[in-house]
Amino acid sequence: MFIIAEIGQAHEGSLGLAISYIEALAKTGVDAVKFQMHIAEAESSQQEPFRIKFSKQDATRFDYWKRMEFTFEQWQILKECCETNNLEFIASPFSNLAVDQLEKLGVKRYKIGSGEVNNFLLLKKISATRKPIILSSGMSSFAELDETIDFLKKEKIEFSILQCTTSYPTTPENYGLNVISELKERYQVPIGFSDHSANPSTCIAATTLGAEILEFHVVFDKNMFGPDSSSSIEINQVAKMVQNIKAIEKAKNHPIDKNDNTQFNDLKSIFEKSLAVNKDLPKNHILQFEDLESKKPKGFGINASRFEEIIGQKLKKPLKKWDFLTEESLD
Repeated sequence: MFIIAEIGQAHEGSLGLAISYIEALAKTGVDAVKFQMHIAEAESSQQEPFRIKFSKQDATRFDYWKRMEFTFEQWQILKECCETNNLEFIASPFSNLAVDQLEKLGVKRYKIGSGEVNNFLLLKKISATRKPIILSSGMSSFAELDETIDFLKKEKIEFSILQCTTSYPTTPENYGLNVISELKERYQVPIGFSDHSANPSTCIAATTLGAEILEFHVVFDKNMFGPDSSSSIEINQVAKMVQNIKAIEKAKNHPIDKNDNTQFNDLKSIFEKSLAVNKDLPKNHILQFEDLESKKPKGFGINASRFEEIIGQKLKKPLKKWDFLTEESLD
C-alpha cells in the first residue's frame, strides 16, 4: 500500500504553512505528500472560471493560481523538508513548464490530475522523463481512459490508475468503489483510490476492495480558507486512519485457513460445553431434552453437540442437579 496525503493548495501560498503540513504529516505514517505545481501563465488565462467562488481575495481563478505559486528555490526547500522527514515529495504538474521544474527538482514519479488525463501534450512531455505515472481517472469515461492507456502503453511508460470522483466533497452514492475492481480487470495494472469524501472510512473501504494506492486531501481544520477544505480529512484523523489501513493490509496478507482450527484447541476447551443434568435424577431415569443443560468447560462430560444421542437413554446411576453427564452415567 502506498499512501499519499495531498496538501494541494491548503498551504494558501505560504511556505511556512506548507512546511507545517509536511512536519505534521510525517507523524501520521503516510508514505508521501503531494502538492500541485501551478504556473499561472503556462496553464491558465484570465478567462478561466472559478470552480467554486470561494475567494474575495482573488478576482479571477488565474489570480488564485498566481498566488499559489512557489519559486523554484521554495520548491527545493519543500522537497528537502519531505526527504528530511522520510516522505516522498510528489507534485502534480499542470503545464509542460511545471514538468521542467519537477525534473530539475528530481521527482521519482508523476501524478496526473483528473483534468489532465486526456492532455496528450502534457503526457508526451512526462513520458519523455521515463518515470512512472499515477493517473486519476475522475472525469474520464472508460472510452476516454482507453485512449490514454493506449498512449501510455505506446510510450512504454509504467503507470497505475486511481478511481476518483471529481466532486467536492464526494457523497457516498458517488464514491464509485465498484470501479476499483472494474479498473483492475480492464487494465491489469496497480489500481488505487483518490478520495474527496472527507471521511476516513472511505479509504478504509477502498483498502478492503483491493486499492493498492490511496490519495486523500488533508487540512488542519475543515473551517480553513480554500476550495478543498470541505473535501479534506483533518490531520488529527490521519494517523488513526493509516493505522487502520495498515491493519487491513496485514489481514489481507495473512489469509485464514478455515479448514484448520487447531490453533483454537485450548480456547475450545474453555468456551465449549459439556452436557449436565438440570435436576436430581434417579437411577433408570429415561433422559429427556428437558433434563439437560450445557455447562463449561468442554471435556468434563459428553460434548453438548451430542445431546440428540443422549435423549431416550437410561441412567445407570442417580445424578445430582448440575452433575456432568458422562458415558459412565449411561446404561
